[in-house]
Amino acid sequence: MSTLRTQDLVVRLGRATVLKGVTLTVPSGWTAIVGPNGAGKSTLLRCLAGLLAPDAGEVRLDGQPLGRYGARERAQRIAWLAQQGEATGELSAREVVQLGRLPQLGLFAEPGPRDHALVQQAMADAECEAWADRRLHELSGGERQRVLLARTLAVDAPLLLLDEPTTHLDPPHQVALVRLFQRLAHERTVVSVLHDLSLALQADHLVVMQAGQVRAVGRAGDAQVHAALQQVFDNAVHIRRVGERFVALPDLG
Repeated sequence: MSTLRTQDLVVRLGRATVLKGVTLTVPSGWTAIVGPNGAGKSTLLRCLAGLLAPDAGEVRLDGQPLGRYGARERAQRIAWLAQQGEATGELSAREVVQLGRLPQLGLFAEPGPRDHALVQQAMADAECEAWADRRLHELSGGERQRVLLARTLAVDAPLLLLDEPTTHLDPPHQVALVRLFQRLAHERTVVSVLHDLSLALQADHLVVMQAGQVRAVGRAGDAQVHAALQQVFDNAVHIRRVGERFVALPDLG
């Protein structure tokens, strides 16, 4: 699995300092980044992906500064799913997923049997095989999201960075995605930004953010992490154990 670390990461967007000296070691397995709106979650993820250069500090991938990797090598090592993913609407779902193989193949190499197998497996994992030949503009938001997720999986990168991957998904497919991440986490490093706290609590680890800083990092079942999570949301939620798992419940008074 890949190792990913940040050291004293600072990002300024306009007059606002969005990240304020973030130092973080991403553990192996599945990590969910959580926090209130404006906490800096997506900005941190973009820095981890190399899509946003910090104003200070650095990101290290497998011990090397991220900036030392060329664009193609970075794309081979890191698969990225944006919060609002885009792809040409005239492409079929299968063609969009096949784009995930570009970092490995380059622009001109012909895909081989392994590439086709990875595309097929990615579509099966994202549960979008049923509309493989339909155009993106014919799909619902949830169907489109599953195609874009499959494209990310098809890269077969050791590190997956996913910004709000459950967007537009109904509850059954959110649950399926959680189970997929739990399985993938045995062989890859998965980092996801999530707003749904109950889904995030099913991850191996949580990174709790507030106002551009990391407030807590730890196992998803850690009481100190739960306390930080409740605090950053002004105690509007409470963490409760249900069977062997934890869920976040709103405090309705």
